[in-house]
Amino acid sequence: MSLLEKAIMINMYNKNAKKSIYRPPRNFNKIRLELFLVISVIILVITPFVLNMSFNRENPADHEHEQIYIYLSVRCEELFGKDITDSLLQEFEEKNPGIKIKIADDFSESDILIFDEGSFSSLIASNALMELYPFFNNETGNELMEVIFTGHHIPAGITGTHQFAIPLVSFIDLLFYNIDILTAAGFDSPPKTRDEFMTYARRISGMNTGISAAAFSLNQSDRQSLSRDIFSWIWASGSNFWSAGDRPFLNTRAVLNDFTFFGNLFREGLLAPGIIDTTGNQRLEEFAQGKIAMMVASAGAIPYLRNRMTDSSFGITTIPDSGSGGRYSAGISSISAAISIDCANPDEAWDFIMFLSEKSSYLCDELKAIPGLVSSIIPGNYVRNDPFYSKAWEIFEYAQIIEGFSGKPGADDYENIFLEELMIFFESGRTAQTTITAIQRRWDEVQILSNR
Repeated sequence: MSLLEKAIMINMYNKNAKKSIYRPPRNFNKIRLELFLVISVIILVITPFVLNMSFNRENPADHEHEQIYIYLSVRCEELFGKDITDSLLQEFEEKNPGIKIKIADDFSESDILIFDEGSFSSLIASNALMELYPFFNNETGNELMEVIFTGHHIPAGITGTHQFAIPLVSFIDLLFYNIDILTAAGFDSPPKTRDEFMTYARRISGMNTGISAAAFSLNQSDRQSLSRDIFSWIWASGSNFWSAGDRPFLNTRAVLNDFTFFGNLFREGLLAPGIIDTTGNQRLEEFAQGKIAMMVASAGAIPYLRNRMTDSSFGITTIPDSGSGGRYSAGISSISAAISIDCANPDEAWDFIMFLSEKSSYLCDELKAIPGLVSSIIPGNYVRNDPFYSKAWEIFEYAQIIEGFSGKPGADDYENIFLEELMIFFESGRTAQTTITAIQRRWDEVQILSNR
């Protein structure tokens, strides 16, 4: 074979080999389609993450700058409960995506303060609260002020021409009594007057069952103790510390009778032991355990006692009066909201307080508050449909609501003086008149200093 023929044959072989090498497999198109689909899915999955990461890298502080954090005092969870608090925060943040509400670790971090009546005076005295009038405007402020100032009394938060807090819910003080204990002592209804109360207390104490007829809880950590356990008895007969105007006045015949009543309860051993050591919550637990026959407590205690006792084992009524013919009066304690003086974002804090004020009816329903809103004249369904709350509302409607010391200049001093002299009265055997005179003298000194 010539060289030319060999060259032609080699060339033809190489062409056939190349065709064989580059010829695609029979299912090549199917494989290519599947590969394309897999790659497409991967791209679709990772693209949002890539874009998000890219956006964050390009704008590291934009969102952080838009988000405003407001810190809420931890007492909100204590007073309203964690579930209610969480529900309120979630609803507010959904309506205000630029504001984030967080629970503060301690008081000093709080922008918004939620507190009860017992804490208000101390907050005022320490200048911890921001004046709220500057936040009012024609759209919301006038409506809110109309609600606040229309009702049975001026609620906590209003001090002279200043307002430092917005009351959200309120509770009246009542006499709670154990039906089983009173029945065992031979009584088929609660006492209506002081004389009846003393008769009940002496008989229960004489049964020697270890049950205390009545109770005071005056631990200073319970800032509502004096108003609830002592002042409520004074008010029940119509006395009012502020009948003389801006000067608190105590030295009256009616108050002398009140102190005589307190002295008889203590010296006859009719009160549960540990007066100065116990709080109202501790007494409630003792009452729930059947260790106390009668005691004064807030209407806010009704749900707790119904959970711990049967509905047929306890009842509520008015606080027995002296029978002097004065109009029955009672005190009210409120849960209020305020802005800390150190708040860095007061406008946003005010938005949240306005939101809470709009949720007052919800809070009343959840907490079963009586009267609920301090200015409300229309009770909620839980009042109309439940005998306990219906009775509490009836007492509220019947009562004249008395203004205590809450939020007034020198309030802590007035109450501390009263408690100091009351304990001396109990422990030393000093007369009621001497005790009242001592309190009045020291009160007058505080009043003079407060007016300077």
